[in-house]
Amino acid sequence: MNILLWHVHGSWTTAFVQGPHTYLVPVTPDRGPDGLGRARTFSWPDSVREVTPEELREEPVDLVVLQRPHELDLAERWLGGRRPGRDVPAVYLEHNAPDGNVPATRHPCADRDDLTLVHVTHFNRLFWDNGATRTEVIEHGIVDPGHQYTGRLARAAIVVNEPVRRGRHTGTDLLPALSEAAPLDVFGMRTEGLAAHLGIPEDRCRSADLPQRDLHAAMAERRLYLHPVRWTSLGLSLLEAMHLGMPVVALATTEAIEAVPAGAGTLSTRPEVLARAARHYLNEPEAAASDGARARQAALERYGLKRFLDDWERVMTEVRA
Repeated sequence: MNILLWHVHGSWTTAFVQGPHTYLVPVTPDRGPDGLGRARTFSWPDSVREVTPEELREEPVDLVVLQRPHELDLAERWLGGRRPGRDVPAVYLEHNAPDGNVPATRHPCADRDDLTLVHVTHFNRLFWDNGATRTEVIEHGIVDPGHQYTGRLARAAIVVNEPVRRGRHTGTDLLPALSEAAPLDVFGMRTEGLAAHLGIPEDRCRSADLPQRDLHAAMAERRLYLHPVRWTSLGLSLLEAMHLGMPVVALATTEAIEAVPAGAGTLSTRPEVLARAARHYLNEPEAAASDGARARQAALERYGLKRFLDDWERVMTEVRA
């Protein structure tokens, strides 16, 4: 089966393209947001093919996976007039939780009878107003990085993109108080200048924009994974940390309360509780390793790659029937 999808979310796509199909990823000369092509920082199989908009006009496509509202029109133009959902089977994959007036936020694909709306968490499906559109939840799957945890550095790892710009969404405002409980190492995109921005001494908050190939090893050296994010779908870095064997200290918000079971870490809506948990893991490395092992087992059982791919095969078969 030839599946057309745009390179929008590198971590999610890395799991999706492990399936048995051919994946057509648009590429444009500028490699802009609508034409990134193959990933350069993730490992993708040869079954992922770059295709230009001109090539797509004649390319046989069995399924379109849409991820942004404007891709509905973009796909129709680039497919030579073939309409997703009408002329070509289509699903719309929603990565994000709603913003704005959340209880009343209507999904852009609400009340459509020509496609299936797939959410990555049950939280997302609950909080979006999906109207009468057929909806499914396919929870995340992770390409297992292996049990790499050493915890040799008595510091907390945080993975977040653009923490200064995103502010309260990512819990950036909580970091000064949390840094008093545990020194922080913040990894992600555009993390430069974070300590200075927050007025935290540099030895208590370091930041680095690491390439994906180096990220897991760096995370696994830290004693614990700290997830201070207030509002998100479900950070894949949280699930990756659990796969690595890291204990988790996280705000009990959005889907995190479903992802992290008892014995795998600490969840709370009280930052002072998270601070106490971080201190506990810093002072008790054996407890950290034990809880991290339970976190890994829970992640393998719920967010394993096989279950993820099997769920997608079922939905794609139903959509094409």
